[in-house]
Amino acid sequence: MIIYSSTKQSFIQDFEQGILVKKLHQTLTEKYRRVGESEIHSWQASLSYMANVMRDFAIPDLAGVAIEYIVPNTQKRVDFIITGLDQQDKEHVVIVELKQWGEAFKVTDKDNIVSTYLGGGIHEVTHPSYQAWSYCSLIENFNEDVQTRPIELHPCAFLHNFDESISPELRDPIYSNILDISPMFTLGQMDGLRNFIKTYIPKPDTTNIMESIEHGKLRPSKSLQDSILNMLKGNKEFVLIDDQKVEFEQIKKATLDAIKNNQKTVYIVRGSPGTGKSVVAINLLAECIHNGYMAQYITSNAAPRNVYSAMLQQGYKKSEIKALFQSSGTFHTRSKNALQIAIVDEAHRLREKSGMYQNEGEDQIKEIINASLFSVFFIDRNQRVTFKDAGTIDKILKFSKDQKALIYEGALESQFRCNGSDGYLAWLDNVLQIAETANYDGFEGDYDFRIFDNPHEMYDAIKAKNELNNKSRVLAGYCWDWPKEGRITSLIKDIQIPEHNFGISWNLGNSDTYAIDPDSINEAGCIHTTQGLEFEYVGVIIGDDLRYENGKLIVDINKRAKTDQSIKGIKKLLKENPEEAQRIANEIVKNTYRTLMTRGQKGCYIYCTNKELSNYFKLAYNHQLSYTYAEGQAINEYQKIAADSNNLDKNIQSSQPNKL
Repeated sequence: MIIYSSTKQSFIQDFEQGILVKKLHQTLTEKYRRVGESEIHSWQASLSYMANVMRDFAIPDLAGVAIEYIVPNTQKRVDFIITGLDQQDKEHVVIVELKQWGEAFKVTDKDNIVSTYLGGGIHEVTHPSYQAWSYCSLIENFNEDVQTRPIELHPCAFLHNFDESISPELRDPIYSNILDISPMFTLGQMDGLRNFIKTYIPKPDTTNIMESIEHGKLRPSKSLQDSILNMLKGNKEFVLIDDQKVEFEQIKKATLDAIKNNQKTVYIVRGSPGTGKSVVAINLLAECIHNGYMAQYITSNAAPRNVYSAMLQQGYKKSEIKALFQSSGTFHTRSKNALQIAIVDEAHRLREKSGMYQNEGEDQIKEIINASLFSVFFIDRNQRVTFKDAGTIDKILKFSKDQKALIYEGALESQFRCNGSDGYLAWLDNVLQIAETANYDGFEGDYDFRIFDNPHEMYDAIKAKNELNNKSRVLAGYCWDWPKEGRITSLIKDIQIPEHNFGISWNLGNSDTYAIDPDSINEAGCIHTTQGLEFEYVGVIIGDDLRYENGKLIVDINKRAKTDQSIKGIKKLLKENPEEAQRIANEIVKNTYRTLMTRGQKGCYIYCTNKELSNYFKLAYNHQLSYTYAEGQAINEYQKIAADSNNLDKNIQSSQPNKL
């Protein structure tokens, strides 16, 4: 998506007439989101400098200009783009990252990281030249037209307020590699930027380059499971950008310090679905391996370990693979600091005990911290999906302090799943009444979300997507019994929806790699076989454990399958502490569907067994729901629905007001 697209000539005219910022504000508000005052001031300042840069007769009047281009599959925006042809009529794009920094400092022990004043304090961020290069790389990776035409991209950074005579550190030799491929221009270097542009764009854009980039065919997004072999071999499969890069470098530094000083250290990384927790984790594993450190990737859920292991069979011995990927239930037998580096993904899934009957050892968090000199926990507090999930930030902090470990905390914010749609995730949190966000009335963007009234139609749509590359799957809530292990045929339809004569098998027990098996399109996966993995499209069957009734979103734990072990123990708690049982049940069921509905990189299709719930989703998606927090009511365009009961009976009802 491009917020503003024109020619150099029109861009300068719009600026001089005082309407450029108004156009940006209007378009961004209409297409995307609200615009804050700080962003408006930033446009006014930076674009005045770019207007001066472009006032060069040697830059063609009909060169293309684009402002605020949103990179596909992310929410990252390129500040300024110039397009045109060289003397041989080859197509070129100059990408300019604009900064209003007045001062910044080098960071010597982290790759392409600097520190500067942001938000009232000093923060570490990526070097502006690295940021420009990383956005350039994302465009090249996602856009087939850029690769096939080909269109050459040239990144640079323009820090128009930055006085290098006062603050010279951004040009330190440690940044020489990135500055060679993505030059930086600062205060007084406007002519340098002009010459950079003129080098590649001496002739006008006669081929609509920017339109081709915006509407060109997008390459399928990389999945971690497809890329892991190359990553462990040292190839940079994923460009780490912004907070991903910063966190990775900070974790790497903390890891090296822990080993150098023989200091027990714990690093906590918070992140919602799609922020790149697993990408950073696997990159860290690869980095550790290549530096000769003893590191292990650890999860409670076997599904990602099994898939990653399967993808590595062509490049590693079984013993090597086993040494790299470990269950969280193996640490109760290990001695103190037996492992150098523990990389714990999906840490919210850790258990209080290990073993088949959860009767071995102590708390898994405590055991991992004890057995590892350095341990990093990637965690999402909103992804608890079973009664026995016990991984919390508070517990990590407690056990870290008990063992006198150094403690670091970080967070990943940038969205790389769901087509980078922060809006979709915020909307989903609201519609499932998990968190109160601004997106109660729908979301904007390119994420393909659909609500089906017929499960056959949803299944057919997912199968059609899967035929392209085997990257789409049907998922379901655990509301249908799962047969015992050993069944090897999908002919038995475990999930039955009689009113539509629809049936599908659960994923088979003879396969540990549901996410990549071609025949898995004939089966439905559940939370346990998909959490920690990703697909391009998912079709989610929402069962009777979640419904909409009398204006309330209701969690009915009694509708879960008898074979569902994720809620084992909750009925006992219902008798002992009904309020706490209600809270946990709401958390598990809603988080389950939130997790399933965020597995798709490009799209999520849903079918609800409860028709009222389906209508509720439709109203929310179509911007037809509003709410009043004070009264806790949901109001649609047809009727006012009361929402005033929080009694716990056979059903476990949401204790939150109706926030949609």
